[in-house]
Amino acid sequence: MRGAPLRGPLGGPLRGPLRGPLGGMLGAVPLLALSMPAFAQDAKVDTGDTAWMLISTAIVLMMTVPGLALFYGGMVRKKNVLSTLAQSFAITALVSVAWVVIGYSLAFGEGGAYIGDLSKFMLGGIAENWDKPFTLGTGDAAVAFTIPETVFVAFQCTFAVITAALITGALADRIKFSGLMVFVLLWTLLVYSPIAHWVWHPNGWIFGLGALDFAGGTVVHINAGVAGLVGALILGKRIGYGTENMSPYNLAFAVIGASMLWVGWFGFNAGSAGGASGRAGMAFLVTNTAAAAAALSWMVAEWAIKGKPSVLGVISGAVAGLVAITPAAGFVLPGASLIIGVAAGLAGFWGATALKHWLGYDDSLDAFGVHGICGIVGALLTGILAYGPLSATTAAPEGISGSMAQLIIQVQAVVAVFVFTAVATAILLKIVDAIVGLRVSEEEEREGLDVTQHGERLG
Repeated sequence: MRGAPLRGPLGGPLRGPLRGPLGGMLGAVPLLALSMPAFAQDAKVDTGDTAWMLISTAIVLMMTVPGLALFYGGMVRKKNVLSTLAQSFAITALVSVAWVVIGYSLAFGEGGAYIGDLSKFMLGGIAENWDKPFTLGTGDAAVAFTIPETVFVAFQCTFAVITAALITGALADRIKFSGLMVFVLLWTLLVYSPIAHWVWHPNGWIFGLGALDFAGGTVVHINAGVAGLVGALILGKRIGYGTENMSPYNLAFAVIGASMLWVGWFGFNAGSAGGASGRAGMAFLVTNTAAAAAALSWMVAEWAIKGKPSVLGVISGAVAGLVAITPAAGFVLPGASLIIGVAAGLAGFWGATALKHWLGYDDSLDAFGVHGICGIVGALLTGILAYGPLSATTAAPEGISGSMAQLIIQVQAVVAVFVFTAVATAILLKIVDAIVGLRVSEEEEREGLDVTQHGERLG
């Protein structure tokens, strides 16, 4: 059963708490703060919450550099390792600057239902209140935070960074570096920021719909996975795909990268509670549980079908579990996280093996197979397995529990993000291709991106 519905910015009912950011937080923080009045002018930040969010921000950044960089870099061929590392590193720099200039304002400026306004362009008004807590939204939908907005900006920035970087896994071995940089800049501002606004800002239409996304199942993983799939289809297959040996250069790199992702994900999910709280502790626990369950289920499935459990399989399984638990982390109990983890391991294994071979696309490092597929699995299972008391507020004391009605809302959110991302990404890729080009020449691809794009070699 549901408690009394929360009220949206225009007085319309919300079916639950804020759904998503502190990086994904509004599914998190509001549960701490939705029933609180706006902070008084002399209010002080909570130092414990702020300390936890600073730590979370740092380890989420570590997920991209060096975590994702090593994870992806270890899975490509030797001639493309440096280029793959460079892509994650350069994206971190590019998106960080774009976020401060305008990306944050488009995502978390007041705006309307579909995109933020320019009220926070160049972080206008934020720096002056560097030592005060802040509110997001206005009127009945205003959410009071216990941390400075500067910390919120930085935390959200790390989410924008890794979302863009995840896409490169589908484009590995053949994307032109200049084309990638232009595409990432446009995509972050015109796809990522609007979707973040939809899901995590009190004015956003998916937020008002009542969809649950604690830390980025739709905003990060489905978004990046679908963009990667579209990119792989538009770029076409790698030369020699299916006929030449494309074994990973150094799986030790990939294991180290996956391990960093696992650790960093605690900041990703538990940080999305917005502070040091019992809900953060639960998110931390279920994140670890789902990752472990998915690693085992992928390993067992591969062992049964292929006869041996591969190193690449078990680390990919852990990442699949981390992806699937992301939207659910602040809404489910440990038993449910086991279900989500097992389902994610099996779904990820299917997406990374059978699905892409059946459909014939070349998703180089399984960005869609793992992030897209498992993001969808996690988003839908959240609607079934959510435990009401974890999302309880004063306005809705029973919180949101899993139900068929909530599952339908989750489906609507997933479909909306999937379709918008697919169409917008395709348009942007075509524009970038016309301006600077997307794919390297056949000769450059055979020689390798390290030399042709960066003039360097690994060893």
